[in-house]
Amino acid sequence: MLVGNRMSHPVITVYPDTLLQDALDLMHKEKIRRLPVVDHRGKLIGIVSERVLLKAYPSDATSLSVWEMRSIMKKVTIEEFLTREVITVTEDTPLEEAARIMTDNHISGLPVMRDDKLVGFITETDLFKIFLEVMGARDPGVRITAEVTRQPGVLASITKAIHELGGDIMALGTFMGESADTGEILVKVDCVDPKQAVEAIKPFVVKVIDVRGVSSKRD
Repeated sequence: MLVGNRMSHPVITVYPDTLLQDALDLMHKEKIRRLPVVDHRGKLIGIVSERVLLKAYPSDATSLSVWEMRSIMKKVTIEEFLTREVITVTEDTPLEEAARIMTDNHISGLPVMRDDKLVGFITETDLFKIFLEVMGARDPGVRITAEVTRQPGVLASITKAIHELGGDIMALGTFMGESADTGEILVKVDCVDPKQAVEAIKPFVVKVIDVRGVSSKRD
């Protein structure tokens, strides 16, 4: 799956001469923490975060009166607080690559570009929602975690065993193990007895780590 499939669009943007308070109000209204900043031709020139804007507010320990603070803040724009070196991705960037970029750079969102045009925005919240889908978090079933060896054919053997048992695989994920030779597999199965599922995959795993039934949680 690519960024273009899950990005938010059209993008909510602000101009560099947008008042700081107006930008914060917009963030709170739209429940977002980062805003792309564009010039009046629509070209991306930076990004501003809620965290940075909140730091710009005078401290509660200031000697200024409430009225003086309000008067000052009505004149402050976001231009001096925006980050101009913006990391971006394109619509055809794989979602896992976008996640890696966010993690490595400690950022929570990425503008999505098509040539020099801003066409979307992808956030860590979007990625969390995708993770829920990949792991079948909202679907009922039997959730089995097992340690496996890293060798060709292991996953094929496990999925074949579940299929022959009549099970329907709702989700499947692989993760790093405790050593370079092993990994962990998480499989979520429907239409199968938990004990039978465990017995079916035992010949192909090092050990079964966890087994539990999961009910539907779509509210």
